[in-house]
Amino acid sequence: MAEIVRKAAAGTLESSDVYVEIAPGEAGIDLELESVVKEQFGQAIEQVVRQVLQEQGVTCARIRLVDRGALDCVIRARVETAIVRGGE
Repeated sequence: MAEIVRKAAAGTLESSDVYVEIAPGEAGIDLELESVVKEQFGQAIEQVVRQVLQEQGVTCARIRLVDRGALDCVIRARVETAIVRGGE
């Protein structure tokens, strides 16, 4: 199980990328999403993020994403990188 112990970030605000911030949470997963395609793909993006968190064993964290139209593989990579940077 990965425990988030410090604030960390990954990604950029460039087109077709996603900026991810992760920090220790109070209880459970607190997910905030800002996206240019939130209306069409918001649920799918959240599902990808939650799946990566589950795969990495993260059960308690605050995570914020600023999406600029990133593909699922980019979202996964950025979330995984943020977890590694913020974990033990």
